[in-house]
Amino acid sequence: VEVDAEMFGFLLLLSLPFILYLVTPKIRKMLSSGVCTSNVQLPGKVAIVTGANTGIGKETAKDLAQRGARVYLACRDVDKGELAAREIQAVTGNSQVFVRKLDLADTKSIRAFAKDFLAEEKHLHLLINNAGVMMCPYSKTADGFEMHIGVNHLGHFLLTHLLLEKLKESAPSRIVNLSSLGHHLGRIHFHNLQGEKFYSAGLAYCHSKLANILFTKELAKRLKGSGVTTYSVHPGTVHSELTRYSSIMRWLWQLFFVFIKTPQ
Repeated sequence: VEVDAEMFGFLLLLSLPFILYLVTPKIRKMLSSGVCTSNVQLPGKVAIVTGANTGIGKETAKDLAQRGARVYLACRDVDKGELAAREIQAVTGNSQVFVRKLDLADTKSIRAFAKDFLAEEKHLHLLINNAGVMMCPYSKTADGFEMHIGVNHLGHFLLTHLLLEKLKESAPSRIVNLSSLGHHLGRIHFHNLQGEKFYSAGLAYCHSKLANILFTKELAKRLKGSGVTTYSVHPGTVHSELTRYSSIMRWLWQLFFVFIKTPQ
């Protein structure tokens, strides 16, 4: 009996690579579900995508441009934004792709972006709050906020507030806030909102993602009947530059790369 059990275990071990070979494509397909199949066109629509020079933001901007929208790439790094814009223009044939400076870690930059945009455009139909940081070392924004809550939540909160009247005037319009399943681990600690008493880079990210969802839900209540709809979305586990601050996360992404979605 022991010999049979050992033989069975040995055969199972030998067959494991073959099983993984068969199962992995199915798992990858399952994890990659949710790709938009709509063929709706967006000519005449104006969209802002924050953090659109790379990753999910870039692919979102590309898709909107492909549909004919007038797209603003709101980026901290303007040079990278310009490279992304030229690529999107070349791929989509849409010349109405623009880059504007936006540093969500600085309220002066946010206010300057909103002021210039409102002076430049008569409408705004889509605001996609995509930019974010994850698991970065403890630091603060230009205004003294802990970086995760400052960039991921407060920066987008202010930007949305400054553009809200334009969104109402352009209704039907929508606001999309990118969150994460990590919000389940998040808590809003008002006594330690800036992480000065204790700090965990991973939990700080989760706290900010919970703030995104709470903001979206409250905004939906306040905008009911206005023609502006709000959404909070979890994009899934995606290979992007979001893991740049964590060597552990980068290692895990490489280890399980067959299960990780691409931004596309």
